[in-house]
Amino acid sequence: MSGNQQISPDQKILIERAQQLAPKIKERAAATAENRRPADESIQELIDAQIFQMLAPKRWGGLEAPLATMMDVVETISAACPSTGWITAFYISHNIYVSKFPLQTQEELLGPRGFVLMPGATAPNMQARKVDGGWEVSGRATWGSGIMHADWVMMSGMTADGPRGFLMPASDVEILDVWHFAGMAGTGSNDYQADKLFVPDHRSLPSLEMHAGRTEGSSHHDNSLFHIPFLMSAYCTILPVLTGTLRGAYDAFADIMTRRVRNFTGTVVKEQPVAHLTLGEYSIAADAASRLARDLYSWIDERVGEHRFTQEDRLFVKGQTAFISKLCRDTVNGMMAASGASSFHESQALQRIWRDLNTVSTHTFWDWDVAREMTGRMKLGLPVAHPLV
Repeated sequence: MSGNQQISPDQKILIERAQQLAPKIKERAAATAENRRPADESIQELIDAQIFQMLAPKRWGGLEAPLATMMDVVETISAACPSTGWITAFYISHNIYVSKFPLQTQEELLGPRGFVLMPGATAPNMQARKVDGGWEVSGRATWGSGIMHADWVMMSGMTADGPRGFLMPASDVEILDVWHFAGMAGTGSNDYQADKLFVPDHRSLPSLEMHAGRTEGSSHHDNSLFHIPFLMSAYCTILPVLTGTLRGAYDAFADIMTRRVRNFTGTVVKEQPVAHLTLGEYSIAADAASRLARDLYSWIDERVGEHRFTQEDRLFVKGQTAFISKLCRDTVNGMMAASGASSFHESQALQRIWRDLNTVSTHTFWDWDVAREMTGRMKLGLPVAHPLV
C-alpha cells in the first residue's frame, strides 16, 4: 500500500473532529500560553478523537491515514492555538519514529493503545556507553516538545559507533522547567534529562538508519509512509503548523480591521481602501502558503517508499519549507504593523500569534539563510555540505 492515498470517509471523520474541537482549543489558547503547557483538556479531547494515532501502524491499532489528513487536522488545530497545533503535529508524526525501531520495541510502545505521546530529541547531546544487554545513557535533551504529557521519550546520544536514538519511559527522566519563551510559550517544550539510565538494545537505533528512512523495523509495514526519511517527516510535521498559525493570525487581523476606529479622526478603518488592500493581500498570502505546503506534501508523498531522496531532492524540500516559513513570518509581521498600537495589548490574540509564528519560523531545520545559501551553491555546481540537508 502506498503512502499516497485518497482520504477515505473514516479519515474525513478525523478532520471533522478537529474542526469540532477547534473552538474549545481556541478558547484555551491564551491560558495555554500563560500556563506554559498544553491544556490537559485539549490533549484528552485529541486522544478521545483518535487524532494522535492517525499515522501509527494498523498492526498496533493505528489508522495509517494519508499525509493529507495530517495536513488538514494540524492546520485546523494550529489556527485555533499554535502551541497546541505544534504538540499535536509532534505527537502524530513521532509514531512514525517508533515504527522504525525493532518489532519488539513497536509492540512494547504501540501495543497498549496504538500510539505514543512522545517528544523526539534528535540532536545527539547525550552520552551513551555500551553495557551488557544495552546502553547506559546520561545527559540532557533540549527542546522537548511534547514532554509535558509524554508516556515515552526519545533521546539521542553519541556512541563509539556514531549517534544513536534511545527510547525510554517518560517516568524514567527528569523534566527541567526551563521553557520561558516569548513565543510558542504554550508548548511546554522543557528540557529533560537522564542519569545513567539503562536502555535495552531493542530500544536503540543508529540515527543514520532513521535519517535514511527504511529500517528493518519499518519493513514490517506495507505502507511506504513508514519508510519516510527523518527530515522529510520533520518538514511535513511543521508545514501545517506554519500555515495554520498564519490562518489564525489572518482571522484575528480581519476581526481587528472590522472593529477598528482610528483615534482622533474617528475614521472607520473597514471603510478605507487601505483596509481592503491589506485584507486582500494577507488573505491571498495565507491561501498561497497553504497551497504551497499542500503541493509540497503531495510531492513528498508521491516519492516516499522506493524513491531514494537525492541531495537535490532534500535541498528542494528544505528550500520550499524555509520559503513557506518566511512567507508566513513576513505576512504576520505585515499584519501586526497594520493593526495599530492597541493590538500589542496582552489581551489581543494577534500579538500572541505574531510572537508564536516569529518563534517557530526561526527553527534551525528550515533556516532560510542556510536553505538559500545551499541552493545557490548547488546551482553553481559547488559542494553542498550541511548536516541538515
